[in-house]
Amino acid sequence: MNEQRIFPGVLLIGFGLYFFLHQSAFTWVKPYLGWPALLFITGLAFLAQGFKGDGSGLVPGVVLSGFGFHFYVVDYLGWWANDTGVFLLIIAVGFLLQHQQTGRGLLNGVLFLALASVMLFYGTVKQWLGPAGSFWQFWPLILIVVGGYLLFVKRNSGPARKKT
Repeated sequence: MNEQRIFPGVLLIGFGLYFFLHQSAFTWVKPYLGWPALLFITGLAFLAQGFKGDGSGLVPGVVLSGFGFHFYVVDYLGWWANDTGVFLLIIAVGFLLQHQQTGRGLLNGVLFLALASVMLFYGTVKQWLGPAGSFWQFWPLILIVVGGYLLFVKRNSGPARKKT
């Protein structure tokens, strides 16, 4: 199958089913046909493209389908966390899946996974630190410093070339 036709094909089939079910007499499916379903369908189209193609659609596929899934289950499952860390975890899964398929994105996946862990377990980590927990409020500054280092500090990317 032509790789460029996968995304629009899956997207059109998904949206067609969505609108067909909207117009149908199946009342049991109506509560699930909100805007998160459109995110989920679009994410599935990206995932199909990513798995059948070069893997470039995996991150947006996981993010969109994961966010769509999250917005459904957060209302139905009492144990499901409704926290910023969940969104970061979904993004981490996208990058880690991309790395597994293509070999790219491991650093991004690990960074997002670490941030998700901090966000999801913030209270527990602060409690573990005890009196040192007052310094924990400055952890965002560490992120800013590391980000600035990655952006602005030049690294040698191999042996220096001699200019002639």
